[in-house]
Amino acid sequence: MKNFKRIAAILGVVILLAVCCLPMIFAFGSGENSQGNFKAAVGSVILVPVLAYIFLMVYKLLKKEDKEAEGEVKNIIFDVGQVLVSYEWEDYLKSFHFLEEEEKLIAEAVFKSQTWNERDRGLFPEEEYLKQFIAALPAEYEEDVKRVLRESEKTIQIKDYAETWTSYLKSQGYHLYILSNYSQFMLDHTRANKMPFLKNMDGVIFSCEVKEIKPEPQIYRTLLTRFSLKPEESVFLDDRPENCEAARALGIHAIEFHNLKQAAKELEKLGVK
Repeated sequence: MKNFKRIAAILGVVILLAVCCLPMIFAFGSGENSQGNFKAAVGSVILVPVLAYIFLMVYKLLKKEDKEAEGEVKNIIFDVGQVLVSYEWEDYLKSFHFLEEEEKLIAEAVFKSQTWNERDRGLFPEEEYLKQFIAALPAEYEEDVKRVLRESEKTIQIKDYAETWTSYLKSQGYHLYILSNYSQFMLDHTRANKMPFLKNMDGVIFSCEVKEIKPEPQIYRTLLTRFSLKPEESVFLDDRPENCEAARALGIHAIEFHNLKQAAKELEKLGVK
């Protein structure tokens, strides 16, 4: 297909040159009425590029309309955790040097708990969630839990590509959005200093602010409605397969994120470069 396009382009250039040059050659070679022929030749040399330019503009316009009709991707929606920032709670927990059994108990009661996930919904103040974390363990763990949660924003580190990647996509004319499960505590402690990519976003939805969480369908509908997005013109990047499936169920393109290179290739298949 690529070779065919190259051959067609070369033939087009040859034909265009012939149309431009032959009248000029003919004009110089004819004895009678050479002045009139020369004027006609000059006119054709001027007219042909103008017509070619008009044809090119019409072609680009029609091509653009075709893409829009097919649902060309215009909106790129990002999850935050493990896509634009890393979330390394295991390393953070190890930094406290608990005994192995203590570390396991705290991990289950805090980072792996349903309370941790529901905390992203933001229905209660932080103090209430703290009580729930403490209640899940024997009383002697109370101070340990408080210490772990006090600086838990340290689990978050920005990905080195996040700002430049989103800046590039923005410069290409795409509209960028955030749709992320995020607790109010973590948002308050990371928004200013660990999310420089937010300046590239056209819209942001954090779960704690809308009281909805992925993969529940309503949070996706909130995003689409609030920013007037068409599902077929949008692609969502998330590291969790269940969140991607929920997006697809609403007609949104979705890419399960593993790394930048893989995601870029998947985006390219959708016409995003």
